Amino acid sequence: MARIPRGPAPATRDNAAGLTERQSEVVQLLALGMTNAETAGQLVLSVRTVDSHVAAALAKLGARTRKEAVARARDLGVLDPPR
Repeated sequence: MARIPRGPAPATRDNAAGLTERQSEVVQLLALGMTNAETAGQLVLSVRTVDSHVAAALAKLGARTRKEAVARARDLGVLDPPR
């Protein structure tokens, strides 16, 4: 029987906010001011899936708004530098 990994993936453990790779991508797009529909199109996901990722990211970042989430992510150093 193969060993089943438990707990967060290494990339999630290494993220200061505990964000998954996909949640990090979503927060990057939030920082660009994209709506959930635009983010869904960019990442080829459903809007409902993006809604879930946004909600999870806000919870992990302890933010109530998208703007707060982006600011908190910047403070934690989990956003790519602005272009």
